[in-house]
Order: sequence, then C-alpha cells, then structure tokens
Amino acid sequence: MTSAGSAPVSTDWLALPDLVEVLGESLSRVRKLLDDQHLVGSRRDGALKVPSVFIVDGHPLSSLRGTIIVLKDAGFADDELIDWLLAPEESIGLAPIEALRAGRKSEVRRVAAALG
Repeated sequence: MTSAGSAPVSTDWLALPDLVEVLGESLSRVRKLLDDQHLVGSRRDGALKVPSVFIVDGHPLSSLRGTIIVLKDAGFADDELIDWLLAPEESIGLAPIEALRAGRKSEVRRVAAALG
C-alpha cells in the first residue's frame, strides 16, 4: 500500500522528558496520555519516544486518539501503527499523519478500518 519511492514523514522523536517540556505537563500526566492512547510511542535507542508530528500547538493532535484505537482494533501493534501513520499511503495520497493534521480524520479512519 505504500507507494514506491516515497519516503516516510520526517519527524523528531520526543522522549518522555521532552514531552513533559513540549506539553507543559507532569511526567505522570504524560504517561496518562500514553496509557489513554492520546499519544503512542515506540522504543527508539532504548527509550520510549513519540513522533513530534503527533503534537500540535503543545497538545496531542486531537484526531490521533480515535485513529490509534481504530488501528489497534485492526490488530496493529504500537510500532506498526506509528509506521503506518508516518508512511505515505497510496489511497490517501500522502502519509496518514499529514492527512490527520490537515483535518481529514474520517478518510484516514476509513482506510485504517479497512486494514483490519
């Protein structure tokens, strides 16, 4: 489903201390955002990290949580769903995270649901 030759979205990866700073929240609140699937992370270089493109104006992207839930319901593990969100998706025309950031939540979730 990934178009040949297209590169994944370039993003910085934020470790928990970075998330505390960027979100202006306590570490326990950041962990709660991860537990409640407002954010999703992956182990990178031994530490749990979250792609910075998942944060908009100091808050988790509002449409991310429902999309994470749809992908988990489709059987995706955290690493797999992060990879899917960052990789170009032919049926959408760009990476799902870019479509979410552009307000195309319904389209992204429809494609995600079809993956299950």
